[in-house]
Order: sequence, then structure tokens, then C-alpha cells
Amino acid sequence: MKHWHLLTAAAIAVVAAGCSSGGSTSSAPTSSASVPTGTTSSQPNSTTPPPTTEQPSSAPPAPVATESNPPGDIPDNQAFVVFHPPAAGYSVKVPEGWARSTAGAATSFTDKLNRIQVRLTTTATPVTEQTADSKLVPELQRQVPKFAMGKVSEVSRAAGKAVLVTYQGDSSADPVTGKVVRDAFELYLFHQGSKELALTLSGPTNADNVDPWKIVSDSVRWQ
Repeated sequence: MKHWHLLTAAAIAVVAAGCSSGGSTSSAPTSSASVPTGTTSSQPNSTTPPPTTEQPSSAPPAPVATESNPPGDIPDNQAFVVFHPPAAGYSVKVPEGWARSTAGAATSFTDKLNRIQVRLTTTATPVTEQTADSKLVPELQRQVPKFAMGKVSEVSRAAGKAVLVTYQGDSSADPVTGKVVRDAFELYLFHQGSKELALTLSGPTNADNVDPWKIVSDSVRWQ
């Protein structure tokens, strides 16, 4: 009976030893083993900059669009003064206060978007509707940006008959804003003897300057 108790105690010791050694190999995996080597956590990296949607800045700037309806009406209460250059043999009324400049035989008066130019030359043959259409119009096409023809006609003014050429074109870009204005032109050609007076009135196409332009064109006088 004593020997049976000894065998039982020895068997229990062997089983306990086996359980103790098996526990070291069946332990639960650690949390670090759940992430495969070489992978990253699913949480976003706060130091990574967000994607940008900006377009490259290397694209060329868009061309300047022509303004078709800028303000340009001459006030109804505009005063006019007589411009009579010495020894020129003519006079014409121009709006008071407009800036004056001279380039060769041409004198210009400007205010905001409107312009008046007078130019006196000599010619052996007065211009007619036919010669204006065949010679002057092609010259204007070369000189005026985006030239668009109106018509050539003969009109009566206080100074006598005149050939009138109407057309449209783009102005030069404004040196400050860079804007380009679509202008309407009235070119009057007056003649007396060997003298030819070219009177050009221009302003924005949508400006209502019919009356002021009539005052100017009807004020031409030969001296």
C-alpha cells in the first residue's frame, strides 16, 4: 500500500512538470504580432501634407478681352471752345477742358475714352467717295486693330460738303489698366482749294455722342 502511494505521487509530479513545460509554448500572441512586418498602422500620419488641387502656374495668361460697353457719354452740359491754330486757315469747336497734344500735323483732344483729332494737309485732288473707298479704307485697315468697315458717304456741314467714313476698331491698351476698348469712328474730310482737313471723332461704340459729334463736325470753318 505504501508502494502505491509513492507511484501515485510520482505520476502527479510528472503530469505537473509536463503542464508547466507546455504552458511556455502555447502563450497568446502579443499585440505586436498582429501587424505584419513592413506594414503601417491604419491611423493617418498627421505630418503628411494633404494633396493639393492647385494648377501649374506655367500656363500663359489669357489674352485681354475687348470691352464693348464701357462708359463714354459726353455730358449734355459740356461747354465747347474754338480751336483756331495760327496761320492754319481753319477753326473748329472742341470740348472745353480736354487734354491737348500735337504730333506732326495732327492735334488731338482727349478726355477719358473719347478723342478728337484734326489734321491739315495739302492735296492736289480732293478726295471723293470713290477714292476714299479705294485708297483711304485699305490704309485704315492696315492701321486700325480689328478694323470693321462702316460706310463711305457724302454729307453736308456748315463748312460745305465733306466725305464721311465710318468704321470701328480697337483702341490701344490702356497703359495703367491694360484694357482695350471697342471704338466707333467718324472721319470727316473737308476741302478748300488745295487744303484738306481730316476731322476724326472716336469713342466707345455704345456711347451716345451723336449730338456732341454733330456740334464739332458742324463747327468747322475755313478762314
